[in-house]
Amino acid sequence: MNANADLLKELRIDRKAAPPPSRRGLWIALAVVVALIGIAVAAWLFFGRDRGVEVRTAPVVAIGNGGASSSVLDATGYVVARRTATVSAKITGKVREVLIEEGQRVEANQVMATLDPIDADAQRALSAAQLEAARTAADSSRARLIQAEAEAKRLAPLVAQQLVSKSQYDQAIATRDALRADLATAQRNIKVSAGALAISDLGVDNTVVRAPFAGVITAKAAQPGEIVSPLSAGGGFTRTGIGTIVDMDSLEVEVDVGEAFIGRVQPKMPVEATLNAYPDWKIPAEVIAIIPAADRGKATVKVRVALKQKDPRIVPDMGVRVSFLEAAKPDAAKQPPGVRAPASAIVQRDGRDVAFALNDDNTVEQRTVKTGLAMGDDRQVLSGLVAGDTVVVDPPDTLADGAKVRMAKDDADAATQ
Repeated sequence: MNANADLLKELRIDRKAAPPPSRRGLWIALAVVVALIGIAVAAWLFFGRDRGVEVRTAPVVAIGNGGASSSVLDATGYVVARRTATVSAKITGKVREVLIEEGQRVEANQVMATLDPIDADAQRALSAAQLEAARTAADSSRARLIQAEAEAKRLAPLVAQQLVSKSQYDQAIATRDALRADLATAQRNIKVSAGALAISDLGVDNTVVRAPFAGVITAKAAQPGEIVSPLSAGGGFTRTGIGTIVDMDSLEVEVDVGEAFIGRVQPKMPVEATLNAYPDWKIPAEVIAIIPAADRGKATVKVRVALKQKDPRIVPDMGVRVSFLEAAKPDAAKQPPGVRAPASAIVQRDGRDVAFALNDDNTVEQRTVKTGLAMGDDRQVLSGLVAGDTVVVDPPDTLADGAKVRMAKDDADAATQ
């Protein structure tokens, strides 16, 4: 009996024991551990990695910038080509081959397209045959003339001896003169046929469309199989051109200036042009002419501006902003060469004058510089730096070539404004 009671006591559930752990608790604990690891890695990346030496920077400027001409008038306009042409064939015909594409550079007299030459070739063959026929007729007249002249020469003494009649001699003379006229006509026909053959050669040549001048193709207007004509035929099935060619060396700027301000613009006036596509690129230019006509609707006068710098980035119909500048000062040419940089940016390294230029990836490049005159807090730099560079001011002794830097907070705030 006691043994059975002990067995029943062993089978009783102990409600005070801790419950077995659940799978959900394990997942929560694992998520907490992963989050802690992520926070630790982020903290190391932010605080532990090398963020670079904090430095102050300053720009390098051209020496002449301080005395640059100021703008007296700003206006907008467009880039235009003074020499542009839509090239077409001189005759109406079907296009056989087009040898151009947009953006292609062509030279003067380069073949741009060819037309079907069947009709022109047939006309030339006919003209060549007519020329040969005229030459054959002339040879026949020449042979008969030789015979007639010999006959008249034989009869002349016989008439004097009254061995032949005078009428027979006169007939021989008339035949000789008629053959002379026929030969002259045949020779003229040869010239006419030769001229017709030359015209037929031009007709064949007209089936080849050539570039009138060197330039760049900006539009391709025809395809093989289409009919082209120098005259518009209506209906929309006849092309009037093969393509458009632009002489890029003739690009200039046309600006509309308000009537109230046109008095500020003078021929040969210096201009600074800025393309809308490249706002940081200043292109030197000059006023060519002021068109002596006003636009009544817009109350403007057109001004032509020549670009002094040629570049493939400049293309027709680009928007451009121009600044008309005051005339250059007489002593502008006497400006010293080189650029000016803060004197505190130039330090000694291994017995040489060096400066640390800032790269795009926030690293510095140590450059050996050749210095010149002192200019207040700045220094003339003859070589090693160019206008537009950014240099480190008061570089620490530990700063080395290729080191990573970060701008001081005041410099960074100024750069973002």
